[in-house]
Amino acid sequence: MGAHAGLTVDRITRAAAALADEVGIDKVTISALARTFGVKDASFYSHVKNIQEIRTRVAILASGEMNESLATAIAGRSGGDALTAFANAYRQYALQHPGRYAATQLRLDPAAISGTEAFTRSIELTYAVMRYYNLGDPDLTDAARLLRSTFHGYISIEAAGGFSHPREVDASWKKAIESLHMVLEQWPRTVPAPSVA
Repeated sequence: MGAHAGLTVDRITRAAAALADEVGIDKVTISALARTFGVKDASFYSHVKNIQEIRTRVAILASGEMNESLATAIAGRSGGDALTAFANAYRQYALQHPGRYAATQLRLDPAAISGTEAFTRSIELTYAVMRYYNLGDPDLTDAARLLRSTFHGYISIEAAGGFSHPREVDASWKKAIESLHMVLEQWPRTVPAPSVA
């Protein structure tokens, strides 16, 4: 194929995302992608700098896809209903696209993602769900971190087959989300520091 492989940044990114779902984001390499396109490794370097750029592009692509799912899920919902829809869409995407999801969890160079809407939109969607609970910072940040760590931890254990108890995993997930809703409604608010006169 050589130069006629039709390589573009978009095609490389999408191929990398598909490969990530098959083998894991950490196993996405220039060589593995080159084999996918039937070209030599060197062919990629006129399109991308290195594997880190490809992984960053996969993370941006995946964040955009996930945001679409989350936005659709929470549209017209609020409170516990919105939280449940958000959580279920998050889990569904992560389990259906494990490599892409893993890419969204990578530590990325802020300069490489500046100007992209994907990560800003992710925060906006999370805060849209949280608005019902009327939390201000630092409580809002703490609560958002609780959600993310609960979702990510549960999904990671589930994906690894770590829940061996006969209790249905879906039932435990549902109970976890109901519990998060209750915690958020009863959040122990941080008392603002007294103002200095």
